[in-house]
Amino acid sequence: MIRVPSPAKLNLFLHITGRRADGYHELQSIFELIDLYDWMNFYPNDDSAIEIAGLEQVDLKNNLIYRAAEILKPYAQKLCGLKIEIEKNIPMGAGLGGGSSNAATTLIVLNQLWQCGLNIQQLAELGLQLGADVPVFVHGQNAWAEGVGEHLSFIDLAQKQYIILKPDCFISTQLLFSQKTLTRDSKPTTFCAYQLKPSSFGNNFEPIARSLYPQVDEAMHYLDQFGQAKLTGTGACVFTDINAEMNIAEIVENAPCKAYVVNSLKQSPLYDFQL
Repeated sequence: MIRVPSPAKLNLFLHITGRRADGYHELQSIFELIDLYDWMNFYPNDDSAIEIAGLEQVDLKNNLIYRAAEILKPYAQKLCGLKIEIEKNIPMGAGLGGGSSNAATTLIVLNQLWQCGLNIQQLAELGLQLGADVPVFVHGQNAWAEGVGEHLSFIDLAQKQYIILKPDCFISTQLLFSQKTLTRDSKPTTFCAYQLKPSSFGNNFEPIARSLYPQVDEAMHYLDQFGQAKLTGTGACVFTDINAEMNIAEIVENAPCKAYVVNSLKQSPLYDFQL
């Protein structure tokens, strides 16, 4: 059995800078990995099937773990069957990238287990077929992201702690993108500009998420008492930096929804993964 962690991420900001002819949106964002993990157990067997346990609520054909395995099969030199068991700690539909991380972890592990022989860049390109967030998890490094999220420049970020709140709602990314009031023409910016004034960088989806989902608005109002609350991805999770003046236990205890205290990561625990 192979047991590995699958980390979550935060979007420290998220701007939409334009829309392409194919309908996809051009983005700018910073991905920061955090130490909130799903755990994935891989059990090789002599069968030819791929079985997923722990995500029964997701149809197998739509399961990113299953799709990641299927996309690697043509490259396998030593194919075997698998039972993949997932212990979910990263909430779903939360903007924390849990599904994308699980897919990336599957690509990294099976590339070695099946002796596919692909390098990290090749795995990232395959991962992009599964979702725009998958490549950053394959690379396992914090990154400045552009394009649909696939153009990555790896960056060093100061290590921080965050409080994350998960409002009791499941946000539809498609619904947010469909809103006419969504800002789609943010002026392109640079990592240097972010470093000078990170507090001025927000999330274009935040006002819409707050309007459509009262639970998100409540969570942001709550965190704004202690710091600057931000939405990650297309939500639903909101977060703020932890500072020395905060009574973390009290903030978590009185939060209006589930709260997490997390640390940022310099790189993914799978960065140097070897079987």
